[in-house]
Amino acid sequence: MEQQIDNLFTWLDETTTMIEQEEHTPYIEALIAASNLLFEQEVPDDLEPQYRQKLVEQVQSVQFDQFDKEARRKAMQLAILKGMKGATQQHHYITPDTIGVFIGYLINKFMDEETSYRLFDPAAGSSNLLLTVLNQQDHLDVEAYGSEVDPTLIRLAFNNTNLQEREIEYFHQDSLKPILLEPVDVVTSDLPVGFYPDDDTASSYELKAEEGHSFAHHLFIEQSLKYVKEGGYLFFVVPSFLFASEQKDALQAFLKQHAHIVGVLELPESMFKDEKFKRSILVLQKKGEQTRDPNKVMLAQLPSFKDVEGTNNVIKQIDEWFQNDR
Repeated sequence: MEQQIDNLFTWLDETTTMIEQEEHTPYIEALIAASNLLFEQEVPDDLEPQYRQKLVEQVQSVQFDQFDKEARRKAMQLAILKGMKGATQQHHYITPDTIGVFIGYLINKFMDEETSYRLFDPAAGSSNLLLTVLNQQDHLDVEAYGSEVDPTLIRLAFNNTNLQEREIEYFHQDSLKPILLEPVDVVTSDLPVGFYPDDDTASSYELKAEEGHSFAHHLFIEQSLKYVKEGGYLFFVVPSFLFASEQKDALQAFLKQHAHIVGVLELPESMFKDEKFKRSILVLQKKGEQTRDPNKVMLAQLPSFKDVEGTNNVIKQIDEWFQNDR
């Protein structure tokens, strides 16, 4: 697997750099073109002959079906990270694999009695989290949906999905505006953190700020609860200060009315250079006629994922929670 990732990343990086230099375009835009070449295996005819011949030779040197799906995803992730390094805004953030894998594990545990379900990420970005989760769900029939406002990220998500040979329906829009989507069974998202600038749109939310801009991560939680079925589950990556910041009282009151807090799992401190960037996984269940609060909220401080014994102990605690406290 590691060799496959290295080989495919090398091909993506070389091809992207070639396009970047020839077409004088940013690396990330060139990566979109390179990944499309990889998928289509065809080079456009309307290019300068010498440049086109170089691309033809690149395309002929590789076929994406030679690589495992996870190798394709990870190679693309490395290339995207290279393109965004040093010039990335906060919303141009890729959810680390370890977090995506752990969320996939949790979704498997909660959906273990289902044969199919509908999954939605309202802040899909380049779709790394969604694809990481889907690659752990091959035993189930999952209908997947993603929404993303950024035009570059949605194009990366589209190409990423093609290379994974997945079917995901994407909405290119502001996810805090109405979405043409029937309610789903599961929502998962690495929530954008910060203020939402569109006060007119925010004014229709219960969690709007009394003064000034509203918190985007609060609005995303409210919006997600609108698009999940009664009894459905939500798995969010949230800032660890979520319940300690201003507007926390309004958030807690809203959640008490509309959802059950099922779990709060603090991610390893070693993942974050600065304490203010610390994140946690928040697990919610939308209230319904047949739902109830868990006997005990699932709480854990996750160790470094490199700590095999510590991680296994947490997995054991979660298994015990499912047996005794769910």
